[in-house]
Amino acid sequence: MRKDLFNFGPALGYFFRKPDPTRHTNFNLRTMHFINKLSMAMFLVGFIILLYRWFLR
Repeated sequence: MRKDLFNFGPALGYFFRKPDPTRHTNFNLRTMHFINKLSMAMFLVGFIILLYRWFLR
């Protein structure tokens, strides 16, 4: 089994990284990143609910 298969470091780093002051930002880019973070959080909540229903019921 490959070690890097379950490497979630880059995904978790996306949530907790600080803004890069050298990058240009605008409303569209900020909105895109917000929607990406929101969709990943909703997916994780849904996945946790599915795991709860499968294993604890």
